[in-house]
Amino acid sequence: MSQITNLVKQYLDYLSIERRRAPKTVEAYQRYLSRFLAWAQIESPQDITADLAANFRNYLSEAQFSADQFGKQTANLQKPTQYYHLVALRSFLRYLAKQNINTLAVKDVSLGESPKRVLSVLDDGEVESLLNSVQTKNLAGWRDQAILETLFATGLRVAELCSLSRLDFSPDLGQLSLTKPSGGVRVVFLSVPAKKAVASYLEKRQDENSALFVNLGRGRKQTATSRLTPRSIQRTVKKYALLAGVDPKKVTPSALRHAFACGLLRAGADVASVQKLLGHAHLSTTQVYTKLASLDELRVADCELNFKEGLKMN
Repeated sequence: MSQITNLVKQYLDYLSIERRRAPKTVEAYQRYLSRFLAWAQIESPQDITADLAANFRNYLSEAQFSADQFGKQTANLQKPTQYYHLVALRSFLRYLAKQNINTLAVKDVSLGESPKRVLSVLDDGEVESLLNSVQTKNLAGWRDQAILETLFATGLRVAELCSLSRLDFSPDLGQLSLTKPSGGVRVVFLSVPAKKAVASYLEKRQDENSALFVNLGRGRKQTATSRLTPRSIQRTVKKYALLAGVDPKKVTPSALRHAFACGLLRAGADVASVQKLLGHAHLSTTQVYTKLASLDELRVADCELNFKEGLKMN
């Protein structure tokens, strides 16, 4: 193993253990830095130069990469993905500097223009259509209703939703408890409809699986088999978007998270409170929603949300 490869491994361990970054974050950084090393073919951190970094940036913008799991299709990387590769490289260089390892200065890696974040926000009619599209004829229907109501009522990230266990749900308090990557606990509150949906779903389950949201086997009994994955949640949301007649490209778990944030701000919540509920590490991340939540921009974005019972704050 070369020196630079070993240092990248140490850096990833540092992110996971000391910085307590989410597994998906560490996985993404590993992928970005592995791509850099495979392209650069270097042995030591001293081999990273400003010219090398600039050439890597050009490579990311021009090269064709596999666009499917079989490698039969290729495409250019999207601008945000190119940007995140360079962010990962800068973060690695910053780590090396803290270890007093001689290498390229962070400031010498140009990121270029930061990709603008485009938020997809659903209007009130779209949200209502989505929530009303679920038919609770069987356990899968009750589960899916609980998933959609919880996403809209809490603004949870899809990975957070998948990580929930039964014991994280408090029916008396109407809340969910999430374990943070740092080891702490974050509490989110459910609306009345979401609380009822989750409680009804759990009452109808007859298994002992500890996961809150589970895959269900085929057949009349629909026995729980395993914890749902983020991809399963995404497919579920898309399924009901199609049934509701709403653009499935617009309706995602993230779009429901954005609708939750916009609704809180429109209802008078301060940005710091919304930051805590969303679990943002930095206030600047939450402030993205403030412009979208202004009255004029909400009209333009068709985001005049009438929050469901339990989320109204005035």
